[in-house]
Amino acid sequence: MIDALTIAVGVTALALAAWCGHAFSRGQSTKDWHFIGMAVVSVLALAQLVVGLVRLGSGGRPAEGTAIFLAYLIGSAACVPAAGYMSLAERTRWGSATVAAGAVILAVLEVRLSAIWGG
Repeated sequence: MIDALTIAVGVTALALAAWCGHAFSRGQSTKDWHFIGMAVVSVLALAQLVVGLVRLGSGGRPAEGTAIFLAYLIGSAACVPAAGYMSLAERTRWGSATVAAGAVILAVLEVRLSAIWGG
């Protein structure tokens, strides 16, 4: 995997978590600009999905197995969009908390994804 992309996804996910966590602490629901932030993080995660699939297709093999790598790769790409969708259903401050939790989960998935690839 590309370490710079993994770090970029993790850092932007943590920034989104802090931003939505701040909105939660102020009693605000997710706003349009939060969804723009979610889109940025999601685009980075989708880029990582493409890079991971290309690496697998070109003969690269993760240290801990292809199936687990693919599961984490797909899960990391779907994490923030799923949290954003759930925040639309909960238009209170808890929607912001949901997105913050999803972004923290994505950051943890990035650490694990790096460990799976590199061993």
